[in-house]
Amino acid sequence: MSEKFSFQVSATDGRARTGIIDTPRGRIRTPAFMPVGTAATVKAMLPESVRATGADILLGNTYHLMLRPGAERIARLGGLHRFMNWDRPILTDSGGFQVMSLASLRKLTEEGVTFSSHIDGSKHHLSPETSMEIQRLLGSDIVMAFDECPALPASEEQVAQSMRMSMRWAARSRDAFGDRPGHALFGIMQGGVTRELREESAEALKAIGFEGYAIGGLAVGEGQEAMFGVLDYAPGFLPADKPRYLMGVGKPDDIVGAVLRGVDMMDCVLPSRSGRTGQAWTRRGQVNVKNARHADDPRPLDEHCSCPACTGYSRAYLHHVFRAGEMISGMLLTWHNLHYFQELMAGLREAIARGELAAFVTEFAALRAQGDIDPL
Repeated sequence: MSEKFSFQVSATDGRARTGIIDTPRGRIRTPAFMPVGTAATVKAMLPESVRATGADILLGNTYHLMLRPGAERIARLGGLHRFMNWDRPILTDSGGFQVMSLASLRKLTEEGVTFSSHIDGSKHHLSPETSMEIQRLLGSDIVMAFDECPALPASEEQVAQSMRMSMRWAARSRDAFGDRPGHALFGIMQGGVTRELREESAEALKAIGFEGYAIGGLAVGEGQEAMFGVLDYAPGFLPADKPRYLMGVGKPDDIVGAVLRGVDMMDCVLPSRSGRTGQAWTRRGQVNVKNARHADDPRPLDEHCSCPACTGYSRAYLHHVFRAGEMISGMLLTWHNLHYFQELMAGLREAIARGELAAFVTEFAALRAQGDIDPL
Protein backbone atom coordinates (compact mmCIF):
# COMPACT_ATOMS: atom_id res chain seq x y z
CA MET A 1 0.00 0.00 0.00
CA SER A 2 1.11 3.55 -0.68
CA GLU A 3 2.19 5.81 2.19
CA LYS A 4 0.85 8.82 0.29
CA PHE A 5 -2.29 9.85 -1.52
CA SER A 6 -1.84 9.78 -5.28
CA PHE A 7 -3.83 9.41 -8.49
CA GLN A 8 -2.75 7.86 -11.77
CA VAL A 9 -4.79 7.65 -14.98
CA SER A 10 -4.00 4.38 -16.74
CA ALA A 11 -6.22 4.67 -19.84
CA THR A 12 -8.64 7.04 -21.53
CA ASP A 13 -11.42 6.61 -24.06
CA GLY A 14 -12.71 9.95 -25.26
CA ARG A 15 -13.10 12.04 -22.11
CA ALA A 16 -13.61 8.95 -19.91
CA ARG A 17 -10.70 7.81 -17.74
CA THR A 18 -9.79 4.77 -15.70
CA GLY A 19 -7.05 4.69 -13.11
CA ILE A 20 -6.03 4.17 -9.51
CA ILE A 21 -6.20 6.34 -6.41
CA ASP A 22 -3.56 5.10 -3.98
CA THR A 23 -4.06 5.71 -0.26
CA PRO A 24 -2.37 4.27 2.84
CA ARG A 25 -5.52 2.20 3.43
CA GLY A 26 -5.75 0.71 -0.03
CA ARG A 27 -6.36 1.35 -3.69
CA ILE A 28 -9.50 2.85 -5.20
CA ARG A 29 -10.18 1.77 -8.77
CA THR A 30 -11.70 4.53 -10.88
CA PRO A 31 -14.30 5.22 -12.07
CA ALA A 32 -15.50 4.41 -8.54
CA PHE A 33 -18.94 4.30 -6.97
CA MET A 34 -18.96 4.92 -3.21
CA PRO A 35 -21.76 3.37 -1.14
CA VAL A 36 -23.08 5.78 1.47
CA GLY A 37 -22.62 4.86 5.12
CA THR A 38 -24.45 7.86 6.57
CA ALA A 39 -24.30 6.93 10.26
CA ALA A 40 -21.19 4.69 10.14
CA THR A 41 -23.09 1.90 8.41
CA VAL A 42 -24.37 1.12 4.94
CA LYS A 43 -27.95 0.37 5.88
CA ALA A 44 -28.89 -3.34 5.89
CA MET A 45 -25.31 -4.42 5.09
CA LEU A 46 -22.31 -5.78 7.00
CA PRO A 47 -19.00 -4.07 6.08
CA GLU A 48 -17.60 -7.33 4.75
CA SER A 49 -20.70 -7.73 2.58
CA VAL A 50 -20.20 -4.25 1.14
CA ARG A 51 -16.61 -5.15 0.35
CA ALA A 52 -17.77 -8.38 -1.30
CA THR A 53 -19.81 -6.34 -3.79
CA GLY A 54 -16.55 -4.78 -5.02
CA ALA A 55 -16.59 -1.45 -3.19
CA ASP A 56 -13.15 0.05 -2.55
CA ILE A 57 -14.29 3.08 -0.51
CA LEU A 58 -17.27 4.20 1.57
CA LEU A 59 -18.71 7.62 2.31
CA GLY A 60 -19.45 8.80 5.85
CA ASN A 61 -21.57 11.78 6.82
CA THR A 62 -20.02 14.53 8.94
CA TYR A 63 -23.33 16.14 9.88
CA HIS A 64 -24.96 12.95 11.14
CA LEU A 65 -21.84 11.63 12.90
CA MET A 66 -21.14 14.93 14.69
CA LEU A 67 -24.67 14.82 16.12
CA ARG A 68 -24.70 11.12 16.94
CA PRO A 69 -22.58 9.54 18.41
CA GLY A 70 -20.23 12.55 18.21
CA ALA A 71 -16.83 12.94 16.57
CA GLU A 72 -14.97 13.09 19.89
CA ARG A 73 -16.50 9.79 20.99
CA ILE A 74 -15.58 8.14 17.69
CA ALA A 75 -12.01 9.44 18.07
CA ARG A 76 -11.77 8.02 21.60
CA LEU A 77 -12.94 4.67 20.26
CA GLY A 78 -10.16 4.54 17.68
CA GLY A 79 -11.57 6.51 14.74
CA LEU A 80 -14.29 5.85 12.21
CA HIS A 81 -12.56 2.92 10.47
CA ARG A 82 -12.26 0.89 13.67
CA PHE A 83 -15.64 2.06 14.94
CA MET A 84 -17.51 0.72 11.90
CA ASN A 85 -15.13 -2.19 11.15
CA TRP A 86 -14.11 -0.93 7.69
CA ASP A 87 -10.33 -0.95 7.17
CA ARG A 88 -10.33 0.53 3.67
CA PRO A 89 -10.60 4.17 2.54
CA ILE A 90 -13.41 6.40 3.78
CA LEU A 91 -14.47 9.77 2.36
CA THR A 92 -16.42 12.12 4.62
CA ASP A 93 -18.55 14.94 3.29
CA SER A 94 -18.27 18.33 4.94
CA GLY A 95 -21.80 18.66 6.30
CA GLY A 96 -22.62 21.49 3.92
CA PHE A 97 -25.23 19.62 1.90
CA GLN A 98 -27.17 18.49 4.97
CA VAL A 99 -27.14 22.03 6.31
CA MET A 100 -28.60 23.20 2.99
CA SER A 101 -31.48 20.78 3.49
CA LEU A 102 -32.12 22.37 6.91
CA ALA A 103 -32.67 25.84 5.43
CA SER A 104 -35.61 26.50 7.76
CA LEU A 105 -33.51 25.59 10.82
CA ARG A 106 -30.29 27.46 10.05
CA LYS A 107 -28.61 30.86 10.18
CA LEU A 108 -25.98 31.41 7.50
CA THR A 109 -23.18 34.00 7.82
CA GLU A 110 -19.69 34.49 6.42
CA GLU A 111 -18.34 32.74 9.51
CA GLY A 112 -20.35 29.56 9.00
CA VAL A 113 -23.73 28.06 9.75
CA THR A 114 -25.61 27.80 13.03
CA PHE A 115 -28.38 25.23 12.88
CA SER A 116 -30.80 23.22 14.98
CA SER A 117 -30.34 19.46 15.17
CA HIS A 118 -33.05 17.50 13.41
CA ILE A 119 -32.77 14.98 16.27
CA ASP A 120 -33.40 17.08 19.39
CA GLY A 121 -33.38 20.73 18.33
CA SER A 122 -30.02 21.46 20.01
CA LYS A 123 -27.95 24.28 18.51
CA HIS A 124 -24.73 23.57 16.63
CA HIS A 125 -22.24 25.56 14.59
CA LEU A 126 -20.37 24.43 11.50
CA SER A 127 -17.62 26.43 9.83
CA PRO A 128 -14.71 25.49 7.58
CA GLU A 129 -12.56 25.16 10.69
CA THR A 130 -14.99 23.05 12.72
CA SER A 131 -15.77 20.83 9.72
CA MET A 132 -12.04 20.14 9.24
CA GLU A 133 -11.65 19.34 12.94
CA ILE A 134 -14.64 16.97 12.97
CA GLN A 135 -13.35 15.14 9.90
CA ARG A 136 -9.88 14.95 11.50
CA LEU A 137 -11.38 13.34 14.59
CA LEU A 138 -13.26 10.87 12.40
CA GLY A 139 -9.97 9.99 10.69
CA SER A 140 -11.31 9.88 7.14
CA ASP A 141 -8.87 9.40 4.27
CA ILE A 142 -10.54 11.92 1.95
CA VAL A 143 -11.88 15.10 3.55
CA MET A 144 -14.26 17.48 1.78
CA ALA A 145 -13.91 21.26 2.02
CA PHE A 146 -16.83 23.01 3.71
CA ASP A 147 -19.16 24.66 1.23
CA GLU A 148 -22.62 26.09 0.82
CA CYS A 149 -24.83 24.49 -1.81
CA PRO A 150 -27.94 26.41 -2.89
CA ALA A 151 -30.93 24.36 -3.99
CA LEU A 152 -31.92 24.83 -7.61
CA PRO A 153 -33.69 26.60 -9.15
CA ALA A 154 -32.08 29.79 -7.83
CA SER A 155 -31.25 33.14 -9.42
CA GLU A 156 -27.83 33.53 -11.01
CA GLU A 157 -27.05 36.26 -8.46
CA GLN A 158 -27.85 33.90 -5.58
CA VAL A 159 -25.73 31.14 -7.12
CA ALA A 160 -22.82 33.53 -7.70
CA GLN A 161 -22.87 34.87 -4.13
CA SER A 162 -23.06 31.36 -2.72
CA MET A 163 -20.23 30.10 -4.94
CA ARG A 164 -17.90 32.96 -4.01
CA MET A 165 -18.51 32.40 -0.32
CA SER A 166 -17.83 28.70 -0.82
CA MET A 167 -14.51 29.61 -2.45
CA ARG A 168 -13.59 31.73 0.57
CA TRP A 169 -14.58 28.81 2.77
CA ALA A 170 -12.46 26.51 0.58
CA ALA A 171 -9.38 28.62 1.34
CA ARG A 172 -10.17 28.50 5.06
CA SER A 173 -10.68 24.73 4.82
CA ARG A 174 -7.26 24.35 3.19
CA ASP A 175 -5.62 26.38 5.98
CA ALA A 176 -7.44 24.47 8.72
CA PHE A 177 -6.71 21.06 7.17
CA GLY A 178 -2.98 21.62 7.62
CA ASP A 179 -0.32 19.04 6.80
CA ARG A 180 -1.74 15.50 7.06
CA PRO A 181 0.39 13.05 5.07
CA GLY A 182 -1.63 10.19 3.61
CA HIS A 183 -4.88 12.14 3.86
CA ALA A 184 -6.41 14.22 1.07
CA LEU A 185 -8.54 17.36 0.97
CA PHE A 186 -10.91 17.85 -1.97
CA GLY A 187 -12.21 21.25 -3.03
CA ILE A 188 -15.78 21.55 -4.30
CA MET A 189 -16.69 23.43 -7.47
CA GLN A 190 -19.97 25.32 -7.35
CA GLY A 191 -21.71 27.65 -9.78
CA GLY A 192 -25.07 26.10 -10.58
CA VAL A 193 -25.71 25.65 -14.29
CA THR A 194 -23.81 28.78 -15.39
CA ARG A 195 -20.63 28.06 -17.32
CA GLU A 196 -18.88 31.30 -16.37
CA LEU A 197 -19.51 30.73 -12.65
CA ARG A 198 -18.29 27.13 -12.89
CA GLU A 199 -15.07 28.29 -14.55
CA GLU A 200 -14.57 31.05 -11.97
CA SER A 201 -15.04 28.49 -9.19
CA ALA A 202 -12.58 26.05 -10.76
CA GLU A 203 -9.94 28.75 -11.14
CA ALA A 204 -10.34 29.75 -7.48
CA LEU A 205 -9.96 26.14 -6.35
CA LYS A 206 -6.89 25.53 -8.51
CA ALA A 207 -5.27 28.65 -7.07
CA ILE A 208 -5.75 27.22 -3.57
CA GLY A 209 -4.62 23.71 -4.54
CA PHE A 210 -6.26 20.43 -3.53
CA GLU A 211 -5.51 16.72 -3.81
CA GLY A 212 -8.79 16.21 -5.66
CA TYR A 213 -11.74 18.22 -6.93
CA ALA A 214 -15.47 17.66 -6.59
CA ILE A 215 -18.29 18.94 -8.78
CA GLY A 216 -20.97 20.01 -6.33
CA GLY A 217 -24.32 21.69 -6.67
CA LEU A 218 -25.77 19.13 -9.10
CA ALA A 219 -28.43 16.45 -8.56
CA VAL A 220 -30.23 19.08 -6.47
CA GLY A 221 -33.31 19.53 -8.62
CA GLU A 222 -31.96 20.68 -11.99
CA GLY A 223 -32.74 17.47 -13.94
CA GLN A 224 -30.49 15.15 -15.93
CA GLU A 225 -30.37 17.25 -19.10
CA ALA A 226 -29.14 20.31 -17.21
CA MET A 227 -26.70 18.21 -15.17
CA PHE A 228 -25.18 16.67 -18.30
CA GLY A 229 -25.05 20.14 -19.82
CA VAL A 230 -22.79 21.25 -16.96
CA LEU A 231 -20.74 18.04 -17.13
CA ASP A 232 -20.10 18.67 -20.82
CA TYR A 233 -17.63 21.37 -19.76
CA ALA A 234 -17.08 21.41 -15.98
CA PRO A 235 -14.66 18.44 -15.65
CA GLY A 236 -12.44 20.08 -18.26
CA PHE A 237 -11.99 23.11 -15.99
CA LEU A 238 -10.36 20.87 -13.35
CA PRO A 239 -6.78 19.52 -13.32
CA ALA A 240 -6.40 16.41 -15.47
CA ASP A 241 -3.97 14.82 -12.99
CA LYS A 242 -6.37 14.92 -10.02
CA PRO A 243 -9.50 12.87 -9.24
CA ARG A 244 -12.86 14.39 -10.21
CA TYR A 245 -15.76 13.56 -7.92
CA LEU A 246 -19.40 14.18 -8.84
CA MET A 247 -21.30 14.43 -5.56
CA GLY A 248 -24.64 12.73 -4.96
CA VAL A 249 -25.01 10.86 -8.29
CA GLY A 250 -26.82 8.71 -9.00
CA LYS A 251 -28.94 6.44 -11.16
CA PRO A 252 -27.14 4.00 -13.49
CA ASP A 253 -27.73 6.17 -16.57
CA ASP A 254 -26.49 9.21 -14.61
CA ILE A 255 -23.34 7.29 -13.73
CA VAL A 256 -22.66 6.21 -17.31
CA GLY A 257 -23.26 9.73 -18.59
CA ALA A 258 -20.93 11.21 -15.96
CA VAL A 259 -18.15 8.72 -16.73
CA LEU A 260 -18.45 9.52 -20.44
CA ARG A 261 -17.83 13.17 -19.51
CA GLY A 262 -14.68 12.57 -17.47
CA VAL A 263 -15.89 11.93 -13.89
CA ASP A 264 -13.85 9.53 -11.71
CA MET A 265 -15.88 9.16 -8.49
CA MET A 266 -19.55 9.20 -7.51
CA ASP A 267 -21.75 8.43 -4.50
CA CYS A 268 -25.45 8.02 -3.88
CA VAL A 269 -27.86 6.56 -1.33
CA LEU A 270 -29.96 5.15 -4.16
CA PRO A 271 -28.86 1.46 -4.03
CA SER A 272 -29.58 1.08 -0.33
CA ARG A 273 -32.64 3.33 -0.22
CA SER A 274 -34.18 1.54 -3.20
CA GLY A 275 -33.44 -1.83 -1.62
CA ARG A 276 -35.32 -0.90 1.53
CA THR A 277 -38.36 0.18 -0.50
CA GLY A 278 -38.62 -2.97 -2.61
CA GLN A 279 -36.83 -1.71 -5.72
CA ALA A 280 -34.05 -3.57 -7.50
CA TRP A 281 -31.77 -2.17 -10.18
CA THR A 282 -30.86 -4.62 -12.94
CA ARG A 283 -29.30 -4.58 -16.40
CA ARG A 284 -32.82 -4.20 -17.77
CA GLY A 285 -33.84 -1.35 -15.51
CA GLN A 286 -35.83 -1.23 -12.28
CA VAL A 287 -37.85 -4.07 -10.80
CA ASN A 288 -40.46 -3.39 -8.12
CA VAL A 289 -40.67 -6.65 -6.17
CA LYS A 290 -43.74 -5.38 -4.32
CA ASN A 291 -45.80 -5.78 -7.52
CA ALA A 292 -48.24 -8.74 -7.57
CA ARG A 293 -46.82 -9.98 -10.89
CA HIS A 294 -43.87 -11.48 -8.93
CA ALA A 295 -45.92 -13.46 -6.39
CA ASP A 296 -45.67 -16.79 -8.25
CA ASP A 297 -42.47 -16.15 -10.21
CA PRO A 298 -39.72 -18.72 -9.46
CA ARG A 299 -37.10 -16.85 -11.53
CA PRO A 300 -34.32 -14.70 -10.04
CA LEU A 301 -34.24 -10.92 -10.35
CA ASP A 302 -31.45 -11.30 -12.91
CA GLU A 303 -30.31 -14.71 -14.12
CA HIS A 304 -26.88 -13.26 -15.03
CA CYS A 305 -26.25 -11.78 -11.55
CA SER A 306 -24.07 -13.62 -9.01
CA CYS A 307 -25.25 -11.78 -5.87
CA PRO A 308 -26.91 -13.76 -3.02
CA ALA A 309 -30.38 -12.42 -3.86
CA CYS A 310 -30.16 -13.72 -7.41
CA THR A 311 -28.35 -17.00 -6.80
CA GLY A 312 -30.40 -18.12 -3.80
CA TYR A 313 -33.85 -16.60 -3.95
CA SER A 314 -36.75 -16.22 -6.35
CA ARG A 315 -38.77 -13.16 -7.24
CA ALA A 316 -41.68 -14.85 -5.46
CA TYR A 317 -39.68 -15.06 -2.22
CA LEU A 318 -38.45 -11.47 -2.48
CA HIS A 319 -42.04 -10.35 -3.10
CA HIS A 320 -43.23 -12.32 -0.07
CA VAL A 321 -40.64 -11.05 2.43
CA PHE A 322 -41.14 -7.45 1.32
CA ARG A 323 -44.91 -7.73 1.72
CA ALA A 324 -44.41 -9.41 5.11
CA GLY A 325 -42.13 -6.60 6.28
CA GLU A 326 -39.21 -8.96 6.93
CA MET A 327 -35.74 -7.41 7.38
CA ILE A 328 -34.21 -9.89 4.95
CA SER A 329 -36.02 -8.08 2.14
CA GLY A 330 -33.98 -4.89 2.55
CA MET A 331 -30.81 -6.91 3.16
CA LEU A 332 -31.08 -8.97 -0.02
CA LEU A 333 -32.25 -6.15 -2.27
CA THR A 334 -29.59 -3.75 -0.98
CA TRP A 335 -26.88 -6.37 -1.54
CA HIS A 336 -28.19 -6.93 -5.07
CA ASN A 337 -28.30 -3.21 -5.86
CA LEU A 338 -24.79 -2.56 -4.55
CA HIS A 339 -23.53 -5.60 -6.47
CA TYR A 340 -25.12 -4.30 -9.67
CA PHE A 341 -23.69 -0.79 -9.22
CA GLN A 342 -20.19 -2.16 -8.60
CA GLU A 343 -20.53 -4.53 -11.55
CA LEU A 344 -21.48 -1.53 -13.70
CA MET A 345 -18.35 0.33 -12.53
CA ALA A 346 -16.15 -2.70 -13.26
CA GLY A 347 -17.65 -2.93 -16.74
CA LEU A 348 -16.98 0.77 -17.37
CA ARG A 349 -13.37 0.44 -16.19
CA GLU A 350 -12.74 -2.58 -18.40
CA ALA A 351 -14.37 -0.95 -21.43
CA ILE A 352 -12.29 2.22 -21.05
CA ALA A 353 -9.11 0.18 -20.67
CA ARG A 354 -9.92 -1.73 -23.89
CA GLY A 355 -10.99 1.38 -25.79
CA GLU A 356 -14.47 -0.10 -26.22
CA LEU A 357 -16.57 2.30 -24.15
CA ALA A 358 -18.91 3.22 -27.01
CA ALA A 359 -19.87 -0.43 -27.53
CA PHE A 360 -20.37 -0.90 -23.78
CA VAL A 361 -22.68 2.12 -23.59
CA THR A 362 -24.66 0.96 -26.63
CA GLU A 363 -25.25 -2.45 -25.02
CA PHE A 364 -26.09 -0.81 -21.67
CA ALA A 365 -28.76 1.36 -23.29
CA ALA A 366 -30.15 -1.49 -25.42
CA LEU A 367 -30.67 -3.77 -22.40
CA ARG A 368 -32.38 -1.02 -20.42
CA ALA A 369 -34.62 -0.23 -23.36
CA GLN A 370 -35.90 -3.83 -23.35
CA GLY A 371 -37.37 -3.40 -19.89
CA ASP A 372 -37.89 -6.13 -17.31
CA ILE A 373 -38.51 -9.73 -18.34
CA ASP A 374 -42.10 -10.60 -19.25
CA PRO A 375 -44.38 -11.99 -16.55
CA LEU A 376 -44.89 -15.75 -16.52
